[in-house]
Amino acid sequence: MSRLWSRYGVRTLAVALLAVGVAGGYYLGEDRETQQQGIEAQLAANVDEAELAFQRERQAVHQSATARKRAAEYQAGVKAAEEAKAAAERARKAQAAAASRKKAREEAEAATKPFTGPIPASCNEYSGNRQIGCALLLQSGFGLDQMPCLDKLWTKESGWNHKASNPSSGAYGIPQAYPGSKMGSVASDWKTNPATQIKWGLGYIKGRYDTPCGAWSYFQANGSY
Repeated sequence: MSRLWSRYGVRTLAVALLAVGVAGGYYLGEDRETQQQGIEAQLAANVDEAELAFQRERQAVHQSATARKRAAEYQAGVKAAEEAKAAAERARKAQAAAASRKKAREEAEAATKPFTGPIPASCNEYSGNRQIGCALLLQSGFGLDQMPCLDKLWTKESGWNHKASNPSSGAYGIPQAYPGSKMGSVASDWKTNPATQIKWGLGYIKGRYDTPCGAWSYFQANGSY
């Protein structure tokens, strides 16, 4: 502001000097008229120069303020875009997590079909899916002496959990069929029915290793069967 006021001061001083010069010329006479005109012209030129400098300074100040405003608006836009992107990513992750929880809940709540077949008294030492496995083992023509091997094998594979799933391989169920859909050859309820899984697993063992103990021996040597 002090610089701007100085411009106004220069202009005022120049006008004042011009007035003094005119008055002085009037009293000094016509012989100085030419000299006075030269002084007036110089003073007028000085006034114009001061006015031009003043206008240039005002324009520079305006341009600087405009540049700062645009820079601030740009930075605000960048920040808003970054915040919107972050919010969208948080929303995407939240949606994915909710979908994952829903899927897990639906799988956990899926009805497990109860086993309605007979349970031999010789299988009473077992419970849950192991008891079903023992009953189906005998129905498949294997001796009871094979049950300890089958128990060890499927305890290692799935802990006898008919909902056991291996995300990396896709293996599923008590026998860890790969892929789990193979057990659909026994029944369509292979995802929730332990008996369906056990029947498929016993058939797989019989066709490839003859007996559960044969499968268990292979597993011990190779880490899989």
